[in-house]
Amino acid sequence: MLEADGMPVGVILLIFTAIEDLAESKILCSVSSWYVDAKYRAFGTMLIACALKHKHVTYYNVTPAPHTWAILAAQGYKKFSSGRVVAVPAFSPRVSGSWAEEFCPELDLSKDLSAFEIEMLRAHQGYDCLSVICHAGGEAHPFVFSLRRRFGVIRFGFLVYCRSQESFVRLAGPLGRFLVSRGIPLVILDANGPIAGLVGRYSNRNPKYFKGPSQPRLGNLAYSERAMFGV
Repeated sequence: MLEADGMPVGVILLIFTAIEDLAESKILCSVSSWYVDAKYRAFGTMLIACALKHKHVTYYNVTPAPHTWAILAAQGYKKFSSGRVVAVPAFSPRVSGSWAEEFCPELDLSKDLSAFEIEMLRAHQGYDCLSVICHAGGEAHPFVFSLRRRFGVIRFGFLVYCRSQESFVRLAGPLGRFLVSRGIPLVILDANGPIAGLVGRYSNRNPKYFKGPSQPRLGNLAYSERAMFGV
C-alpha cells in the first residue's frame, strides 16, 4: 500500500502461492490489480518496485490491459502466452476406456495425484471452479475449469489447471463430453498459436506476461486471480 498523511493513496493486490508443479516447488505471484490516486501517480513506480522486489518469486499478470503492455515491458516482464484458443473439445476423438467425473474429497486418488494436486482441486471448488478427474489408461488426471458465460449466454470453462497442454488435448474428447453434459460446450485455454488436435479458433488478443526466474507453464493458473476471482 502507498500511504500519505495516514491515508491510503495507492494499492497493489498480490497473490503469493507456493506451487508444486511437475515435482518442482516454486513461488508464484499473481499480480491482480493496482491503483494510485491521480495526485500521487509519480510514486506509482516506487510502489511497483517495492512490490516486485523478491528475486526468487515469479510474478505474472494474466489480465493486462492493452495500454499497460508497454509499461510491463519497461518493468522487465516477458510474454509467456501470446493469446488463447476457444475450443469445442467434445468434437475431439473418443479415448477408449476413459471417462470423466467431478472431483470430490471422498475419492481415493492418492495413487495418481500428489497431495498438492488433491488439495488444489478441493480449494478451487471453493472458488466456484469445476474440478474434474479424467480416468484413462488406468490413471487419474486432474483438471480445473473456471466457469463463465460468453456474451452472457453461452457457458464456457476457462482451463485453469492441467498437468500439460498435451494431456488436455489427448483427453479433450472425454472431458468435452463430460462438460457438455453440464451445459458447457466451450473451453478457453492459453496458447501461443493454434493447437493441433483441437477443434477451435486461436486469437492473439489476450497476452499474458511474467517476470522472474521461472516462466509460467501454459495450463497452470492455479491460485491466480483467474481462478479465485473469475476475472
